[in-house]
Amino acid sequence: MSDVGDGVSLLSQGTGYGVIIGLGILFAAVILFAVKIQKLYLMEDSGRSEMFMVANRSVGTGLTCSAVFSSWMWINETVFSSVVCYQFGLAAPMWFGTGLSFQIALMAVLGVLAKMRAPHAHTSLEIVRKRYGNSGHVVFTALNLINNIFGCSSMILAGSQLVVGITGMHLAAATILIPFGVVLYTAVGGIKATFLTDFLHTTIAIILIIFFTLSVLTNEHIGGLGGLYDKVTASAADHYVVGNYAGSLLSFKSKGAIMFGLILKFGNLALVTMDTAFWQKSFASEVQSTVPGYDLAALAIFAVPWGLGTVFGLSARVIEKLPVSPTYPQGFTAAEVASGFVMPYTIKALLGSGPTVGMLLLLFMAVTSTVSSSMIAVSSIISFDIYRTYINPKATDKQVVNVSHLGVVFHGIFISGFALMLSYGGANISWVNYFSPILTCPGIFPLIFTLMWSRQSKPAAIVAPILGLISGVSVWLATAQSIYGGISFATTVELAPSLYGSIASLFSPILYSVIISYFTPERFDWREFLRIDLVQDESTLSVSDLSSPDESVAAYSTPNDKEQEKTSLAVNAVERPVENSAADGSATPATELVHPLDEKALQDLRRWYKIAWIFLIVIVALTFVVWPMPLYRDYIFTKPFFSGWVTVSIFWQFFALLAVVVYPVFDGRHEIAKSVQGLRKSLGNQLGGKNR
Repeated sequence: MSDVGDGVSLLSQGTGYGVIIGLGILFAAVILFAVKIQKLYLMEDSGRSEMFMVANRSVGTGLTCSAVFSSWMWINETVFSSVVCYQFGLAAPMWFGTGLSFQIALMAVLGVLAKMRAPHAHTSLEIVRKRYGNSGHVVFTALNLINNIFGCSSMILAGSQLVVGITGMHLAAATILIPFGVVLYTAVGGIKATFLTDFLHTTIAIILIIFFTLSVLTNEHIGGLGGLYDKVTASAADHYVVGNYAGSLLSFKSKGAIMFGLILKFGNLALVTMDTAFWQKSFASEVQSTVPGYDLAALAIFAVPWGLGTVFGLSARVIEKLPVSPTYPQGFTAAEVASGFVMPYTIKALLGSGPTVGMLLLLFMAVTSTVSSSMIAVSSIISFDIYRTYINPKATDKQVVNVSHLGVVFHGIFISGFALMLSYGGANISWVNYFSPILTCPGIFPLIFTLMWSRQSKPAAIVAPILGLISGVSVWLATAQSIYGGISFATTVELAPSLYGSIASLFSPILYSVIISYFTPERFDWREFLRIDLVQDESTLSVSDLSSPDESVAAYSTPNDKEQEKTSLAVNAVERPVENSAADGSATPATELVHPLDEKALQDLRRWYKIAWIFLIVIVALTFVVWPMPLYRDYIFTKPFFSGWVTVSIFWQFFALLAVVVYPVFDGRHEIAKSVQGLRKSLGNQLGGKNR
């Protein structure tokens, strides 16, 4: 079993059980109440599949930004960014942020393109099946499930091991209890519940991140920006980093940091493009909200690894051998660092037990937001891509939702067991982070080509990911054998095997796809995606029972049309027959298929598509070249430059607070006011009835 904490407990078991169980129940109650309010006053019924899976495609920019930020604010960004700064120096948190940013920006491009070409899709796998048939669908379903299983289980694995190390809880109890509350509200509330809980998680987490960063930085043992710089410089001989210029933690020229950054860019790219949850969030957002919501989150996400990781990673180096350290008189062991204890040990040493409970809260926020998104993603695969596709093609809306509920419960049970298996098998967050990219990357470019390249053939889409997986695993193991003389847990978790294996997994499918497509030429008509249908339920009210605006207005409306939009979406998503559905459109020639969005909406989508590409190119140029490359030289940060560097990273945290907490409240002010008014009216009626 993985060594989690070496017996150093920072809090009592009772505190651990109280926080995990109490928060799980509290969040479940809050979200279920919010879902009830939505149903009563906003016409958002999670008992319908379109609402459960894609929130009637009506989520605004602010909530989209908050949800994407929360989904990407994995425990890695909060905990592992401190670990890599501790290991490689201040370059690593910055490289961490660059990887996260461009990945979200890429998803904005894919999300808006999917809205143009497959406006009724619920999952990325529906798009795959429409283009490549059942065989391609099965391959990509397997790749998506592998991605979700490893991504979600790695978060539970890291969270449970940290909870065990902090509180001394039993590993099995922590692993099972962490996702328990998530199952409750996700099974009932669907994706809108995940949007709401993402907002709550993000609000609490970003406030805690700012508090921790400033509190540690101003602690007497650190002494502010100048004190931190002086103490790191004074103890430089005690923490010489091989591969860094002059062995300094304060140099941006770091071989280990840039190798880690490349692994992160490749590996986490799969956790976006191959994760159905990110596609669902783009499907769930309003037409005009996808690109600004995702791109705003791409900017805000820098705040987590950059500022937090820099302050905690360097502060840990300062305090690890001081009497205040929980491990005194010893420093942190390699096992403790690899398991993520840099941040909690530093909080305990400098801030005491109270903030350490806050650290436990932050862990819970980071883990459960990821688990919630994963549960919706996997349940959608089970209900839409397995049940409705192969088991019951004529499933009603109610049947699909019921299977989705069961899918959430099943995934919660399965993923807990899988995380336990990894823990007892000796894995920790570092090993999973370096191993999973090799398994999850092969499908990235074939999936991107599915939406962007009309000439990728069906054989290429099916075979290229499989060959890419074989290539990645082969390079990974061969590199470990060649460089380190053997294949073992210790050698396969090293940077070089993971990096080269990830590169092979990611890029070799491009070559395979091009070659196979050349020998099996095909050309796909994008209009075929218009055959993807909404879920219909004949048992619902007829269209004539409700006022029904034009379908294009339902999908594309202004903020002033919210009330009409909700009614229209509720009708179009479930009750209104779909002109281009698979049921009656399969015999219709592609040239006669009609896009459900009007021409103005499509023109705006094309404009957003161009904006998304421009933003992606600019963010890659700035964060990969213009900003970091001039710093990658024989240079150790001076005190003024270091102070400015950290100050900007802290300002970025406040920018994130505005972007993902304040702005979503402002953006959703009309819905909030409508819900409050409805609730007040209902309470008034009830109190009035009792008085009579």
